[in-house]
Amino acid sequence: MPPRHHEIPPTAGLPLHALDLLPGPATLTERLAAQLGTPPLQLECSGSAALWLALRVLRERRPERQVVVAPAFTCPLVAIAVEQAGLQLRLCDLRPGHYDMDPQALALACREDTLAVLPTHLAGRVADVDTAVAIAARVGAYVIEDAAQALGASDRGTSVGLRGDLGFFSLAVGKGLSIYEGGLLLARDAQLREALRQASARLVPHRIDWELRRSIELLGLAALYRPQGLLWAYGKPLRRALRRYDAVSAVGDQFGPRIPRHRVGRWRQAVGAHAAARLPGFLDTLRMQAQARVARLRRIEGLHVFDDAPGARGTWPVLLLRLPDERRRDAALAQLWTTRMGVSRLFIHALPDYAYLADRVPRQSTPHARDFAARTLTLSNSPWLDGDSFETICRTLEALLR
Repeated sequence: MPPRHHEIPPTAGLPLHALDLLPGPATLTERLAAQLGTPPLQLECSGSAALWLALRVLRERRPERQVVVAPAFTCPLVAIAVEQAGLQLRLCDLRPGHYDMDPQALALACREDTLAVLPTHLAGRVADVDTAVAIAARVGAYVIEDAAQALGASDRGTSVGLRGDLGFFSLAVGKGLSIYEGGLLLARDAQLREALRQASARLVPHRIDWELRRSIELLGLAALYRPQGLLWAYGKPLRRALRRYDAVSAVGDQFGPRIPRHRVGRWRQAVGAHAAARLPGFLDTLRMQAQARVARLRRIEGLHVFDDAPGARGTWPVLLLRLPDERRRDAALAQLWTTRMGVSRLFIHALPDYAYLADRVPRQSTPHARDFAARTLTLSNSPWLDGDSFETICRTLEALLR
C-alpha cells in the first residue's frame, strides 16, 4: 500500500515540471501533429467542445440528418454534446463482454437519418473503426472517432482518429498530456478542416473569465498532481463521495447541462507544448509497464484484461479489467477502491442508467453495455504505483476469484 500520505491517481497522466509553466511559443498543435504524424490539429477548450463543434459542422453540411449513433457505454459528456448540437442520440449496444459496438446492433442503428457514428477508443484501447466505417458508408453517415482517452495510440502504424472522417482527443486531467482542459480536432479532408476552423472562429467566443479559471486550475494541477497532493485533491473527495454511496460523483461522472466554450489562451498552449516534448517517452514507459503487469494479471483465473488487438498500439492510462460477475466486481471494489492504490471504475453506468441524463438519452435496452458497466473496473497504470502495491492488488483479486 502507498505511504500513508500518498494517493495513486486513477489514471496515469504526464506530470508537469516547473519549467513547463514558463511562457513560450504557443506551438502545442504543431508539436503534437508532428509527433502523431497527423494533418494539422485544431485546439478547442475540451474534448467535448471539440465533439460539439464537429457535430455542428456536419449538421450544417447534412441538415436533413438528425441522429448520432454512439456506444451505450461511454462518457456522459457525449450525450450532452449531441443534445447541445441540436441532434438526437441513438444508442448502440456493445459486443458481449467487450467495449466495441456490436456490428449487428450498429447495422440496425444506422439508418437514412444517421448523421454520424462514434466508435470509441475506450481507456486507451484501440476500437474497431473499420467496421463502423463500412456500416456508416452504407447509409452515407460520417464517422467521428472518439479518441478522448487515446492521445498517442495508433492503428496499423497510423494515429487513431484518421480512419474515420474526423477524430478528437482530450487534454483533460488524467488523459496523458493535460492543460487541465483542452481538446484536439483532426480531419483527413482539407475542406472539412477548413470548415471546422471557420466554424470555431464563428461560434467559439473569447472568454477571459473561463480562461482565467482554467489557468488557475492548471497551476493547481501542476502543484498537486503528485502522490502527496493527490491525497487532498482526489483521495479525500473520493472517499467522501463513497461514504455517501455516490459512485457517480466518486468517478467524476456528474456533469452540468452545458459544455463551456471559449478559446484556449497562449500561456496554456505554451505549457502544453513544453510538456509535449516528454510525451512520447512517457507513453513508451507506460506501455512497457503495462505489458509486464498484463502478463501478471493474466495468471489470475477468471480475470480478463483488455489488451491491444493485432496491429494496434494503444495508450495505457489504466488497465481495464473484466470480472466474472457483478458480485465479485463489487467485492473487489469494496476491498480496493479506498486503499489509495488507484483502483477505480471507468464510468459507473450505461448511458440510459444516469438519472440526470433522462431528458437526453433514449430509454433503449442495452443489456451488454449494462453488463459491461457492472463487471469492469480499472487499475491505474501510473508509474507511482510500485510493485509491492500492484502485487497486493493481484493477490486480493486472486483471493476473490478463487
